[in-house]
Amino acid sequence: MKSLPKKQQNKQPQKPPAEKAVVMPLGTVNYIMIALGALVIAASYGIMFLEREVDGVFALFVSPVTLIGAYLWIIYAVLYRPKAGKKQPG
Repeated sequence: MKSLPKKQQNKQPQKPPAEKAVVMPLGTVNYIMIALGALVIAASYGIMFLEREVDGVFALFVSPVTLIGAYLWIIYAVLYRPKAGKKQPG
C-alpha cells in the first residue's frame, strides 16, 4: 500500500461550517409586554385628547403617572429574561 504524499494527506474533504440557528433577542412574552405598554400610552394620550382641557383632572394627575409607568414598563419588557431553570407545569 502506497502512502499519499503529505500534501494530499492533509486535504481531506471538509464539512461546510454548521449554520447557527438565529436566536431572537426577545421572546413572545417580551413582545406582549411591549404591546401592552404601547396600548396604555396610546390610551392615555387618547383620553387626554378627548378631555380637551389643559387643566383637567386626567391631564394633570392621571396621565403623567400612567405615561411614566407605561414607559418604565416597556423598558422592563425589553430587559426581561425568563428564568432558565423554570419547569413547565404539567
